[in-house]
Amino acid sequence: MGKLRVRLSLATAVLLACGAVQTVGQEKTIKFSGREWTVRDGDHGGPGPNYWSRSSVWVDDSGKLHMKLANRDGQWQCAEITTTERLGFGRYQFQVTGRIDKLDRNVVLGLFNYPTRDIGGDGTNEIDIEFARWAIPTAPNGNFTIWPAEKGVKQTSHTFEFALDGPETTHRFTWSDRSILFQSMNGHRDDDRSEISRYLFEPAAFRSAIGQKPIPLHINLWLFRGKPPTDGKEVEIVFKSVTFMPESAAASKP
Repeated sequence: MGKLRVRLSLATAVLLACGAVQTVGQEKTIKFSGREWTVRDGDHGGPGPNYWSRSSVWVDDSGKLHMKLANRDGQWQCAEITTTERLGFGRYQFQVTGRIDKLDRNVVLGLFNYPTRDIGGDGTNEIDIEFARWAIPTAPNGNFTIWPAEKGVKQTSHTFEFALDGPETTHRFTWSDRSILFQSMNGHRDDDRSEISRYLFEPAAFRSAIGQKPIPLHINLWLFRGKPPTDGKEVEIVFKSVTFMPESAAASKP
């Protein structure tokens, strides 16, 4: 292989200096909220399809994660990160800053896990929290979705409309072998107060309806069908923290 030449922005160079970002081969990894994440970069593909850029993701000096949907030289570029480790049953929590209730109808923010090829194909073994109207102005902007462990089993979705008083929200899914509990709440919190929406998925045939094996966690900010925002505005979402509490610890939490 020839020598890899990487052009670093000033912001990325600063992060490299303090050890928050590393570039290994052609992959960029970041350290955020106590975990290592791989940043998607340089391809044109799904969902969308969209263009994905490492320039759309950074961690600031206070340890907060920024993800940006940006128009660079006439090309809309999206953001996605993935944990380098696989996580299993437990409570996944995302503390978000941004007016996710006012996203353009073509913009999607996804908080989800997704199977590797050895676990299953697309449309299986996935738990989604998504904020999107899927290009329909009147569609609900909140979406909780479960993709089954087995092909041929119907996926299940719960949608809801919401409006916020401020930019701070907390979102969770608590995953066990038999059930998945979704929650969205106002503010940055660890308790269950000020819920926006709650949905409990507890199917009888749980082994075929709910993924049973550890898989990576993803966050992405992208354009539905690759179409630019109708308002032409760039979008930036900030994460204060993303935490995972294994099932045994989550069960003992009051």
